[in-house]
Amino acid sequence: MAAQPPVCEFGLMAPDFSLPDSTGKTFTRDSLTGPNGLLVMFICNHCPYVISIAAKLARDGARLQELGFGVVAINANDAAEYPADAVDKMGPFAAEHGFTFPYLHDESQAVARAYGAVCTPDFFGYNADLQLQYRGRLDGSGRNPTPMDEKSELVEAMRLIADTGHGPARQTPSIGCSIKWKHG
Repeated sequence: MAAQPPVCEFGLMAPDFSLPDSTGKTFTRDSLTGPNGLLVMFICNHCPYVISIAAKLARDGARLQELGFGVVAINANDAAEYPADAVDKMGPFAAEHGFTFPYLHDESQAVARAYGAVCTPDFFGYNADLQLQYRGRLDGSGRNPTPMDEKSELVEAMRLIADTGHGPARQTPSIGCSIKWKHG
């Protein structure tokens, strides 16, 4: 079922986290933050919305790293119910798509809840003070990708954040599969 996140709550502070990647290496919010801020994206391996933009995630993640942003992807889905999202499948997914940023596992789902993540993909763009400035989409892609040369709303917003510390006033929310929450 498709889900859509709420509009950006400008200035909301980025919650702290400490999460492992698929090899067990742990990353924290502060260890990942770049001089211009941080992009946190909630994704997973099986969602058709994520799969349709996986190559763009890799491309845009690398662009944002060059712009001085830390970039991280987090998988919070219930892998017991959705085995394609299991931690042992995350490393191969990241490698297949050429991610240059960490892809972390939120086993407890506490980080996804702290951020208020709703869907995959769900993007949270923070400035250098770790204040939320972007909660929009990557581009116009949905279940089917748009052309690779389509303007990246995400990169443009983050470029504005790098230049001014503030995100665009108008943002189009992302759309994707709902986060697969654990029961109970």
